[in-house]
Amino acid sequence: MDAKRSKQATLGPVRDAPKADLGSFREHALGSGVNPVFYRVLRSLLVPFFLVYFRMRRIGREHLPRTGPLLLASNHRSFLDPFVIGTVARRPVYYMAKRELFEKRWQAWILNALGAFPVDRGAGDGDAMATARAILERGDCVVVFPEGTRVRPGPLGAPRRGVGRLALETGAPVVPIAVIGTEDVRSGWRIRPRRVRVRAGRPLLFPTVERSSPNLAAGVTDRIWACVCLQWEWLGGAKAPREQAAVESAEREISNAA
Repeated sequence: MDAKRSKQATLGPVRDAPKADLGSFREHALGSGVNPVFYRVLRSLLVPFFLVYFRMRRIGREHLPRTGPLLLASNHRSFLDPFVIGTVARRPVYYMAKRELFEKRWQAWILNALGAFPVDRGAGDGDAMATARAILERGDCVVVFPEGTRVRPGPLGAPRRGVGRLALETGAPVVPIAVIGTEDVRSGWRIRPRRVRVRAGRPLLFPTVERSSPNLAAGVTDRIWACVCLQWEWLGGAKAPREQAAVESAEREISNAA
């Protein structure tokens, strides 16, 4: 019995260490934020590379406010998506990244310096949501991938309601974004020259509530995702049959607003 307890005591801190590290990365995103020197240097390299090598087109950049809290909701096709979206915004962006990407120290430092903070996917990570909420409340920009994971082939996946919660509980405007072409860029370690396009729609505003109910968050998420699907369709992306009604509704609303 003593030997068993001793073994558990030895393994306990090892299992808890990753959680402690995840907390430190979130604290860094809140306290220190994006490393300005590293951000500017990397951006100065990536923008011309993307424009030339990927023939990247950035549509709707005028819809992204340069100051104030901002939530960017996008589909997710590739590891490259956060960097592509980062070149569309004219200021640093923060974004959630799966916890596995923070296991290598050098990779974790780079991601954290660029505004990434870890999320434990599928575990209802309240700490990651609280971090995103705090970043928005202080007036910065957060990128969210409502699908929760990369969806490579075919139409877009189903969204999770976290983006609706953030929109309701922070009052931040939400810009729907679609990225296409990044799913074909990577082949093993090779980065292939593929045409990449990204389109941003008009900001969406929702009433602020202290605590959003699941049904309310789901309803707001559906409204946001319909606009993401609309950007995706305009870029030529495949559309799932179930998205048809939502996209047509979003088209009518935008047409009426114009």
